[in-house]
This record gives sequence, structure tokens and C-alpha cells, in this order.
Amino acid sequence: MTTLFIDADACPVKQEAERVATRHKISMKLVSNGGLRPPANPLVETVIVPEGPDVADMWIADRAKTGDVVVTSDMPLAAKCVASGAQVLRHDGSILDERNIGQQLAMRDLMVDLRSADPFRQGGGKGFTKADRSRFLDALERCLRKAKGAAT
Repeated sequence: MTTLFIDADACPVKQEAERVATRHKISMKLVSNGGLRPPANPLVETVIVPEGPDVADMWIADRAKTGDVVVTSDMPLAAKCVASGAQVLRHDGSILDERNIGQQLAMRDLMVDLRSADPFRQGGGKGFTKADRSRFLDALERCLRKAKGAAT
């Protein structure tokens, strides 16, 4: 059975994911360490994990498997989920898989090094756009259809 896992801390597409999961009648788990209002939707479970670094990520990584879909922008979590056979999708609709996860991890590590070398370097990321939201919805639809086929 397919499950949609959402790394919910700072996720801008929770409502969109809920609508798509509901349309497909797929269980969705919003995983965070608090601060979320539980939705009334019976297909959506809010999972509150203890405070601590990467606790929500570890919870998702321990459960995601082939036939599941994970929504995250956390590269180490994405790599673990890809390795376990889950499909992984970023909030902007880009798909992470075995072909590109190594490059994404390397880019993340490079950016961590650059920020630590220059303490005045601030953000620099692009904002979340309507086009990103649209790409996300399209990619999630495709991923869920594929995952449902892999889960059977």
C-alpha cells in the first residue's frame, strides 16, 4: 500500500499534497516536531516526533520503501529514501532519484562549506513561485501513479 510522506517542517505544499493524496485515496503522513494543526481529513495523519536534529528525517527514512512517495528538500533524507526504493520529490516538483541524488548531495555539501567559509553569505535561494507549485502538483500526480503500480 502506497504512503505519501511529507517532511512537513517548512513545507509550502502540504495542502496541495493533501488534495492529490485524497483524490488517489492514499494515506499521507505529515511528519514534524510540532507546530502543525492536524487536518480533519481521515487519510492524513500528523506525526509529531521528539525535538532534536533530524528526528523527523530519521522517522521518515525508517519507514519509506518501494511504492511510497516522499516530499522533502533535505538531501540526506532524500538519499536514504531513494536508496530504500521510494520515489522522492522536492517542493518545486523536481524528482530526486539514483541518477541525480549524488550530484545534489555534493552541491549541498559545497554550499555548506561556502556558508561556513563566509559568515556574511546570506540565503541567496530563489523564492517559491506559482510555477514551482504547478510543477509540484504535476510531478506528485505522476509519482503517485507510478508508486501505486510499484506497491501492487
